[in-house]
This record gives sequence, C-alpha cells and structure tokens, in this order.
Amino acid sequence: MSDVSGGKVLVDSNVLIDVIQEDPVWFDWSARRLRAAAEARHAVINPIIYAEVSIGFNTLESFEHAISLFGLERQPLPWEAAFLAGKAFALYRQRRGTKLSPLPDFYIAAHASIAGLTLLTRDARRYREYFPKLKLIVPR
Repeated sequence: MSDVSGGKVLVDSNVLIDVIQEDPVWFDWSARRLRAAAEARHAVINPIIYAEVSIGFNTLESFEHAISLFGLERQPLPWEAAFLAGKAFALYRQRRGTKLSPLPDFYIAAHASIAGLTLLTRDARRYREYFPKLKLIVPR
C-alpha cells in the first residue's frame, strides 16, 4: 500500500524520527507520507509512539512544539490492543524471541489492528510476521 487515502493512519515512531532528525536516507519517503496523512487529517499517534519519539528531546515543551507541526491526532491505547499485543508477544516467545516483555511494536500494531487504522512505517518485517492482516504503508 502506498497512499493514505481512505482512513486514519497510525504513524510509527521511525517515520516521525526520520522527519524530525532529517534522516539522510529516509527523510524524503517519510516526509511525503507523513505530509499526506497530516493534510488529510488522518495522522494518529498513541502514547507508545509519543514515548519513543520523545527520547530525542530535552524538554516536554520542545517536544510538544516539534510534534505540533504535524497535526497529529492523539489516541489512547485500547485495552483490547494490550490483550492482542500480549498474544503477539506469546507467539514471539514461542518462536524463540529473546525479549522478556512485549515489544513496543506489538502495542503499536495491535492498536492499529483493533482500531482499524493503517500503519505508516518503514519497518514492516515484524508487523507482517505477527500481524499479517494489518494494513501497512511501507517503502516498496
């Protein structure tokens, strides 16, 4: 999937970080997709994404200013998504994953799945593996 038409889009942390840090490899791709979602008033984040992106900022004020430029809708993480993230983590552990607690990607994908959102990300591998029905916007 390559466009953001037709529904809300959960913007993954890596896309926001690419744009904020002007990543030399991913800036153009991420900025175009983020701009399209924001202009359509379809761009969404959740507390997990907020936390991951905030790491690069020293103050709440500077972080809030930076993300305010993107017109992001903030949604809470649904309880059902936390359950689904737990199930994905259990599958990950069965497949010999080494992490001891659910990964942020599981919460992000579960939120998108439960809420019927498309996920805008440039890191599709884990999402496709554990959430195969999730709609994704990814690089070709």
